[in-house]
Amino acid sequence: QVHLAESGGGLVQAGGSLRLSCVASESIGRINAMGWYRQAPGKQRELVANIIISVGITNYADSVKGRFTIDNAKNTVYLQMNSLKPEDTAVYYCNAQTSLYASYWGQGTQVTVSS
Repeated sequence: QVHLAESGGGLVQAGGSLRLSCVASESIGRINAMGWYRQAPGKQRELVANIIISVGITNYADSVKGRFTIDNAKNTVYLQMNSLKPEDTAVYYCNAQTSLYASYWGQGTQVTVSS
């Protein structure tokens, strides 16, 4: 069963934009927070941005502040990525934290930024 379904990755030139989407299945229950993480080859997975659903509080990695925006609508979270840089190249993963303290991950979507 797919709990989180991601879309929107792809290849883009430096300076370009992409918008990632992640739809959460209703089967995972009430969601407290959703976020995006990324993992580049040879590096650890890192937080990009997250949002506390009930209050709309957002948090961003310093490396993406001012360029990326996270927002949500119902059971979907989006990541608008502008002014993309080659160092943003990674597999981007969606994450959902539920009210029962369960954590779910998407399958990942590749984002490649060419210089």
